[in-house]
Amino acid sequence: MEAGGGDRLAPLRQEHARLQDAMADPALHDDPARARRVARRYAELDTVLAAAAQVEATLADLETARELAEVGEGDAELAAEAEQLAERWETERDHLEDLLAPRDPDDARDVILEIKAGAGGEESALFAGEMLRMYRSYAEHRGWRVEVLTSAETELGGLKDVTAAISGSSSAAPADGVYAHLKHEAGVHRVQRVPVTESAGRIHTSAVGVLVLPEADEADEGELLAEAMAPANLRIDVFRSSGPGGQSVNTTDSAVRITHLPTGIVVSCQDQKSQLQNRDQALRILRTRLLDARRLEQEQASSATRRSQVRTVDRSERIRTYNFPESRVADHRTGYKAGNLSQVLAGDLEDLIASSRDAERAARLAEAQQGAP
Repeated sequence: MEAGGGDRLAPLRQEHARLQDAMADPALHDDPARARRVARRYAELDTVLAAAAQVEATLADLETARELAEVGEGDAELAAEAEQLAERWETERDHLEDLLAPRDPDDARDVILEIKAGAGGEESALFAGEMLRMYRSYAEHRGWRVEVLTSAETELGGLKDVTAAISGSSSAAPADGVYAHLKHEAGVHRVQRVPVTESAGRIHTSAVGVLVLPEADEADEGELLAEAMAPANLRIDVFRSSGPGGQSVNTTDSAVRITHLPTGIVVSCQDQKSQLQNRDQALRILRTRLLDARRLEQEQASSATRRSQVRTVDRSERIRTYNFPESRVADHRTGYKAGNLSQVLAGDLEDLIASSRDAERAARLAEAQQGAP
């Protein structure tokens, strides 16, 4: 590859300049959905071009160091500096190649995270609650915002299911996006420990299901979901809330259930205090589920290599085990294992998530190399 990416960067520089002009136009912000798309793409290109500039600067320093080393007739200090610059240039060049490699187009999106208790009854529900706290801590550490949209608690304080929205900066580059980090968390998480409900001290195995969807926005509805979200396709029912939720619980019909008639998808929300708020949250979740279903259909119909290399259709795949007696966590897809279970549950997911991101990166680079002429 030529320094800075060669001709491959020319169209990116031109697009970057066009987006910069667009962002300076006040009229852009009259359309919030378009403004977000422009900001995301600008941030992505900015990252690529900054990396390319660094590659070019390091290469220039390397050439200068080599010239001085030759003039200095074997000066050891200059030769050592040239060697260090050569190593740095190779690292920066590889990083640029990584940025230029094909990327999941949803990486920059926010996510709708769903956690559902599975096999294991109350113990599974208790662990589902711990997983929500784990993801909340991880998100807060990264500066993301977490909003619980709907939840169903058990008598012991566990969660039968919970749906949360996790959002980051609208100008974040795709590599720093919420979906880029959390998408590989989708699947079945298995926990092995002695439940609080177990009097004999026996170790039980329970399971919790996690679903991570790239959140749809108004632009998606306009481009893909306008017909699907038409009022004629929706049945909206209201009912009385139950469980925690404020003074309105059990006194007004504030809970909302929306059924998408063509697909049978049902979304219920009751956590908010007003019917209008619950309706908005339910529509938000429904829009995201419909967008995900539409994309899966498109992927299944395509003859090209599907994105299932990194995101499987079978959402029931067991991906991870949390073993409490051994204080161990193991990812079954990447082979990653660590003995820091308490730190992981406290939100220290960096290494676990990095193992999945590295595997995805390797798969995409291999795919790009296979498709290269």
